Amino acid sequence: MDAKKIVLLAGALIIAIATAFMARSMFGNSGAPQATAANMQPDLSGPQVLVATRALPVGTIIEPDSFRFQPWPKELVEQVYYLKGETDPASLAGSVVRNAITAGQPATQGALVKPGDRGFLAAALGPGMRAVTVPVSMQSSVAGFVFPGDRVDLVLTQQVAGGGDGQPLKVSETIVQNMRVLATDQRTDAIGEDGKPKVVAYSNVTLEVTPKIAEKIAVAQTVGSLSLSLRSIADNASELESAIARGDVTVPEGDDPAAEKTMLLTVANRPTASGSSFATGADVSRFQRRSVPGKVQDGVSSADGPVVRVARGAAVSIVPVGSK
Repeated sequence: MDAKKIVLLAGALIIAIATAFMARSMFGNSGAPQATAANMQPDLSGPQVLVATRALPVGTIIEPDSFRFQPWPKELVEQVYYLKGETDPASLAGSVVRNAITAGQPATQGALVKPGDRGFLAAALGPGMRAVTVPVSMQSSVAGFVFPGDRVDLVLTQQVAGGGDGQPLKVSETIVQNMRVLATDQRTDAIGEDGKPKVVAYSNVTLEVTPKIAEKIAVAQTVGSLSLSLRSIADNASELESAIARGDVTVPEGDDPAAEKTMLLTVANRPTASGSSFATGADVSRFQRRSVPGKVQDGVSSADGPVVRVARGAAVSIVPVGSK
């Protein structure tokens, strides 16, 4: 074998050895971060603070699943945080968010207002909203199954006097829809000592409404009896279509998820007094009337066909057309 071939073989051997060392070094370095990542486990022995599981805007009524404990760096723990071992999350149920809390943000003691604290009800109200109290009975309050945070409709039942036979018209009408229940009697939550919802009888319900609807409810209490109708949590889609048709909300232009979410929240959280439905006695029984009959004057009913009003001085009489 000549010297040239020996030199080529030696060079190839040196290159192979160098390549092997480089490959070993590369695989060794790639394994190091994996070992480091495996060792970087959260320190569960450190402090754990109460953080929001979802975004909680101002006025939100706290539920048992609104918060959870999460490990937090010890050097970043503040005195206003709720710490595990010192706070029971169930005790915060029924509180109201006074300052907005984003998802994953620690809850502070100043951001929540507990029932009985000063300013609790004002913090529970949305911007521009009012709180009104409506008297109800066990039968008219869905047997006590209406809890704070639920959505209800308000139904007015009355008897409309008038007519020639003296019998009133019986009618029931949904006057306000989609109102949020703030409290029942003086309770702002329905959680018992065992942490479970507790059904109790109550005589008053506090509702969140607009100023105009508050005026309507005040008048409705003098007109007839009021009862509550519990709404389903799946009514938002149909309510959105109705609100768009009435022009209560404006459909955003383009494809902006944030604008669509804002529109949905506006519909879901806003009570309305338009598009109400009603039922009369005739809708229930064939022996009841659908409208108030005309009053009888001079022995003639004003509802019997076309009439002519005849004035003789200060006296006005109604004469049917075609009669003598």
